[in-house]
Amino acid sequence: MLGVIMLDTVFPRPVGDIGNPATFPFPTRYATVTSASPDHVVFRNAVGLTSRFIEAALQLQNEGCKAIVTSCGFLALQHHDIAARLSVPFASSSLCWLPTLYNVFGGPSNVGILTASARALTVEHIRRLGGHPLSPLEGVAEGTEFSRVILGNQPTGNMRQVGEDVVEAAERLVSRNPQTKAIVLECTNMPPYRDEIVRRTGRPTYDLLDLARNVLKVG
Repeated sequence: MLGVIMLDTVFPRPVGDIGNPATFPFPTRYATVTSASPDHVVFRNAVGLTSRFIEAALQLQNEGCKAIVTSCGFLALQHHDIAARLSVPFASSSLCWLPTLYNVFGGPSNVGILTASARALTVEHIRRLGGHPLSPLEGVAEGTEFSRVILGNQPTGNMRQVGEDVVEAAERLVSRNPQTKAIVLECTNMPPYRDEIVRRTGRPTYDLLDLARNVLKVG
């Protein structure tokens, strides 16, 4: 069983989103960290919430989860604090992919990162999990439906447009950095649109869902 530490959100989660149990072909269990809004975690680095995330992770472990992930890639900053308290595999963010993909695709400059907010994702987020600042970085544009619904935590929205905002950001990433051979989706709300990203960019694309499936096998 996979455990997922959830932010405190109300926005829609279609199949493919890590917060939708129908995304996975195996049992999942969720633990929500109250007050962990997208704004608090993405733009304020989850300051003051680390102990609550640790508590949620331990709760899921005690409930029998064999591997644990989170619902936000920006929790890379809290990764080592949480992992140190667990006895099961843990992945805070798809950024955990970066060191492996560097080896596979010929170095950091060939592995692009697509994020919910380029303004908020810092070099420290990337380095904390073994990444390198040479990795090309592109965020979903501010002022888009994605930004309004996901980062603004709205209960309803035009999810077709949300997906288009994500795919357009991926296209910008490879247009500005044509050497990009692979893409990592930092945001766990992006995987519903991964197939379209692959189709329109021609690049293999990796996310936390892939990592969750693999760490669960280990666990």
